Amino acid sequence: MKRKIIITIILSFFVILLVGYTISKRNHNVHISKHQREELVIYSSHPLEFLRPLIEEFESKTEILVTVVSGGTGELIERIEGEQNNPNADILWGGTLSTLKPQKYLFEEYSCANEDVIQEEFKNKEGMFTKFSDVPSVLMVNTDLIGNIKINGYKDLLNPELKGKIAYCSPAVSSSAFEHLINMLYTMGEDNPEEGWDYVKLFCENLDGNLLKSSTEVYQGVANGEFVVGLIFEEAAAALVANGEKIKIVYMEEGVLSMPDCVTIVKNSPHLKSAKAFIDYATGYEVQTMITIELNRRSVRVDVKTPKYLKTKDEITIAHADRELVYEMKKEWLQKFKEIFLNINEE
Repeated sequence: MKRKIIITIILSFFVILLVGYTISKRNHNVHISKHQREELVIYSSHPLEFLRPLIEEFESKTEILVTVVSGGTGELIERIEGEQNNPNADILWGGTLSTLKPQKYLFEEYSCANEDVIQEEFKNKEGMFTKFSDVPSVLMVNTDLIGNIKINGYKDLLNPELKGKIAYCSPAVSSSAFEHLINMLYTMGEDNPEEGWDYVKLFCENLDGNLLKSSTEVYQGVANGEFVVGLIFEEAAAALVANGEKIKIVYMEEGVLSMPDCVTIVKNSPHLKSAKAFIDYATGYEVQTMITIELNRRSVRVDVKTPKYLKTKDEITIAHADRELVYEMKKEWLQKFKEIFLNINEE
């Protein structure tokens, strides 16, 4: 009997060893497989619904495993700055040139394989900023809530009937909000940005203490009926219109700044080869056609046309800003906006 028990224990022991070895071997193989696959870490301010089809297509074509970290452009730049000694990100995808150029030391120089077919105004003249799409600043209006209120531009946002009903987020965290701040300063200051601060103060008073945390909160807030009008980038509003939401796009009659957003490689990228492959992919004909037909964006390529349901640049009053001055004054302007907003809401 004792001998039977001992034999049973010994057999059980060998079974456990065998199972353990099998599991260990299986996990080890998975571990090796995962690490043999090339990887890429992307920090992005784009909406996830915009990113998903493009990332999935890239993974399918290249077998590169992509990890996406979402956040506001300002937040992600701060994160990259904090990680300089040990970078986690390979790519920053999103953010306009106005937002990124003052921190150009955070990014690698790279000229993409498609640079020869990029429109002249969007070529990578800086060395590290590949342009991905053309992004006009717009107002988006909830047509169920607007009633008889007319909104054709910035001046209409000072209407007392809109007090507390305007969606805008901090220009310190969102590149689209910063572009709107620049747009206000130049158009309402009649090309003299210092003269535009009087308008900004009145605008902040009409926000009635509402300063949202992200551009996502802006377009969702208008779509959900929390706000009547929002200051946003064109694609976010166009996507809602395409989905049948009660949204109208307004191109400010005072003038519209239309700036490209960028896709750029983080300095000392851990996966530089994969990062370069992604830049080339994002500016390729297939992707640039996809963003115009399916994702409501304007391409930066010469061989991809603007979607028919969006106004052409000829139909919009285009505003212009001194970009070198913008880069120089970015921190000062952000601080001034913050002080104006806080002072109004402390009164």
